[in-house]
Amino acid sequence: MQTRRSLLSTASRTATIVLAFAGAGSLLQAQQLSSAKPAFTTPLKTYAAAAASDYFDSSSSSSSSLDSDSGEHLTLDATALNSFQPPPRRRYGRPRYSDSHTNADGSNKFAFVIGGGGTIPSGNTHKYYTPSYGFEVGAGRNFSQSVGVMLQVDYDRLGLQGSTIANQDFLYGTQGAGLDGNAHIWSLTLDPTFSLVGQGSLGAYAVVGGGFYHKVTNFTLPATGQYCDYFGFCYQYQANQVIDHYTSNAPGVNGGLGLTYKFSRFSGQRFFVEARYVVIFNKQRTGLTAANSNTPFGQSYMGFNYFPANSNRTTYFPIKVGIRF
Repeated sequence: MQTRRSLLSTASRTATIVLAFAGAGSLLQAQQLSSAKPAFTTPLKTYAAAAASDYFDSSSSSSSSLDSDSGEHLTLDATALNSFQPPPRRRYGRPRYSDSHTNADGSNKFAFVIGGGGTIPSGNTHKYYTPSYGFEVGAGRNFSQSVGVMLQVDYDRLGLQGSTIANQDFLYGTQGAGLDGNAHIWSLTLDPTFSLVGQGSLGAYAVVGGGFYHKVTNFTLPATGQYCDYFGFCYQYQANQVIDHYTSNAPGVNGGLGLTYKFSRFSGQRFFVEARYVVIFNKQRTGLTAANSNTPFGQSYMGFNYFPANSNRTTYFPIKVGIRF
């Protein structure tokens, strides 16, 4: 009989634990439906632990009765339940990034550009040179979506005006020999870039910068060359040979505006069209020109500078299109 009562007592305590959880869960659900505040969280653990502790403490005594364990340990603290505050709701804002390739605002830290287009001389430079072509490549660092800096290499080619060729023809005494010429400018510049509009597919930016400019002007005459292959077969060809060459190294500045178009919403590549104005502060050199060749200076000139315009201050508009990424 004692064993039977012990088994009944054990079953009663097990049922008490189950009812403690079930009752606490029912009370939580009912209070959540009637109030914005949840019923409890921590008290549930407390009551469950109390019930379990009571079970193990009471199981050691065989004289406990079924009626004495009818739920006396299950007490709900109404004050604790009503004063319970849920944890603060997590707020979701603009995503932030932090890695070796991305800025905090989601922009790429590293930038690259490649493009090409036309070169248009302006001002006094236009008196001697004609428009031609150019290209550019660069790499840089974006500090945010709005500010970046680019280290850029540009090659801008220029042709020569007919009047320039005629004057040099006169100075060289090569009339009718087919004198021709060309010019180009290599530049290495550091160019800060500022985004003006960057919403959606279309964008706009401003660029300013400066650096080193290397200007070259060549004058050529057609010449006949001969080429022989490994089998001893030789043939002649026509090519332009440089007969006079001028260089000028100087600092310069540039500035301009550009428009961009993104290929898709999530694309990192942008098509761009850009126009800049470039000023090179060349140091003027004296030399012989067609205008002063018959003056006392020209008649007594013993130098070798027959094209001092190469060292004039240079201004031009490079207009480029390409890809920025």
